[in-house]
Amino acid sequence: MSERYDAVLIGAGHNALACALHLAAKGWKVGVFERAATPGGAVKTGEYTLPGFRHDWAAMNLSLFAGSGFFKAYGAELTAQGCAFVPVSRPFASAFPDGSWLGVEMDAAATRARIAAVSEVDAAAWDALLAGFPEKAEQIFGLLSTPMKIRAIAYFIFKMLRRRKISGTLDLARFLLQSPREFLTRTFDSPKMQALLGAWGMHLDYAPDIAGGGLFPYLEGMAGQNFGMALGRGGADTIITALVGAIRARGGTVDCGVEVTRITHDDTRATGIELADGRRIAATKAVIAGVAPPALARLTGPVDPAFDRAMTDYRFAPGTMMIHLAMDSLPEWAAGAALKDFAYVHLAPSLDQQARTYQQANAGLLPDEPILVVGQPTGQDPSRAPEGKHILWLQVRMVPGTILGDAAGQIGATDWTQAAEPMAERALDILERYAPGTRAKILARRIVTPAELEAENPNLVGGDQVCGSHHLSQHFLFRPARGHADGSTALKNLHLTGAAVWPGAGTGAGPGWMLAQALAGK
Repeated sequence: MSERYDAVLIGAGHNALACALHLAAKGWKVGVFERAATPGGAVKTGEYTLPGFRHDWAAMNLSLFAGSGFFKAYGAELTAQGCAFVPVSRPFASAFPDGSWLGVEMDAAATRARIAAVSEVDAAAWDALLAGFPEKAEQIFGLLSTPMKIRAIAYFIFKMLRRRKISGTLDLARFLLQSPREFLTRTFDSPKMQALLGAWGMHLDYAPDIAGGGLFPYLEGMAGQNFGMALGRGGADTIITALVGAIRARGGTVDCGVEVTRITHDDTRATGIELADGRRIAATKAVIAGVAPPALARLTGPVDPAFDRAMTDYRFAPGTMMIHLAMDSLPEWAAGAALKDFAYVHLAPSLDQQARTYQQANAGLLPDEPILVVGQPTGQDPSRAPEGKHILWLQVRMVPGTILGDAAGQIGATDWTQAAEPMAERALDILERYAPGTRAKILARRIVTPAELEAENPNLVGGDQVCGSHHLSQHFLFRPARGHADGSTALKNLHLTGAAVWPGAGTGAGPGWMLAQALAGK
């Protein structure tokens, strides 16, 4: 083989890059090989509409990365490479059809007053959640940072039992198992308060009635109140540019526009990769594949029947459609101008509507009223657009990767090339109802369908931006499959990383960071 590394990494998503940087810092010679023309995977920024308007392709919220253990370890190095965040004190809000709104901001008094105006009972419940958050956060983040191995889980449970006794440990277990609807309806009286937090579950395949999903709305609500949100200055790709720069500064290679066609092995141990251009790259210690589990067999060929079946059986969540808008100005929200100050505005008016949308998308139907996540990053970071202009980051959740029909009975197309425009119009009609006159402010738009998301990044199967369902049967010890939540595979020296591996999706780089620590002995 003409090139030799200690570790070769397939794909340049943020998890693979974080893994590569830690290994390089530990003295490993690393090479990262990415099929796309630019690194980043779902974390990319580009001028997708007009020159000077910088849009985040998929991921926008970098709070998990900014607060991660990985960034704590490498923040100074990444900052020196240009990584910069914009702190957001007003992270999210929801607008409702009756012209009202609710939102969470770091000003605790303002948030409480807003909730109390809807329900004093809910304001008291919010107070109680905030008071209990420090203790519960320690437990939850401790679990989320624990490797999913039996010994590590046993030690975590032992610590919990010692600190919280059996009753407290069982209370935590019950909390982790409840659905968003169970958590929200037991905690809050107001349907608006329930919808405000429930919308976050839809970011991670947790519709209101999915067991195990109550944790995510809770964490987002508490984190938004206590920490706000972090956006990338100039775009989410600030972390990618810095990661690539830091890897190269440590002697590593990041090579884009090259496709890995095969993982070489001797039936028991991975030895390297082959590229479409004919190059053969040797890996003396590890081959790390930042790919969706079903793609692994295409690179290795059959390895082990049980393992191969587990990878091909891996399930994906419904898809997402993105609409990038270059704007003359921000929307004039009917609920009030204050909504312009929030990074995210959810248009997801009730738990029932969220559940219906999810069911329709899962059935292959274009939802009659999709959930909209309206990102307003230029309200926080004016550098993303020409002076006085703005962008909107419009995420349409959920939509089917493969269209079988239309829940509204209006769109006849079942191919995304024909369905994209009418579905985008449906989404913009919803936005127009909440913010009249928005269409007139649009200077240019770029629709990105689930099919295009997958074509650009094969890990986003069917436009699933979280690279696989996070339901309990495919989470914790079972992500991506029992016995392989640490990224191990049926071949020695071959490892998986990315959102399909515990602790799953998000920009926190947990899968890559955990794997790198395990390989390098911390």
